[in-house]
Amino acid sequence: MVIFDLICQNGHRFEGWFADLADLDGQISGGLLNCPVCGDTHIQRRPSTFGLVKSRHSEAASREAGDPLEQKKAELMRQLEQLSDRLQEDFADVGAGFSDEALKMHYGAAPRRNIRGLSTSDEEERLRKEGVEFFKAPMLVRKRPSPN
Repeated sequence: MVIFDLICQNGHRFEGWFADLADLDGQISGGLLNCPVCGDTHIQRRPSTFGLVKSRHSEAASREAGDPLEQKKAELMRQLEQLSDRLQEDFADVGAGFSDEALKMHYGAAPRRNIRGLSTSDEEERLRKEGVEFFKAPMLVRKRPSPN
């Protein structure tokens, strides 16, 4: 799994998780990616400061060999998978409307509930200034089985 920081022509920054660079490039060239803020499909990538690569074969071989570092990596990946599953199951996906929905809940205009979604740096700063508590967490995107 690779995380890329992305930016549209209008300067909106967001991140995406992809199987690999080819997956990202294919989605960009196919016009499948769009900005969650303005819908722009002219997306450029910027390497992210956070990324994970998981190889089941090398992970299993390292565990069998008893490499403590590889065992720790495997445990961290398992925990990230559990976190992602929990976020997907227990938090409503509000997409690009995250900051608006969080503000509505903060001021009592919408019922409080667990939500997840996308936000820009500017929206996050606004939420902080308004006193809205939130946190950013990585979420794994599962590969869809390819149609045969």
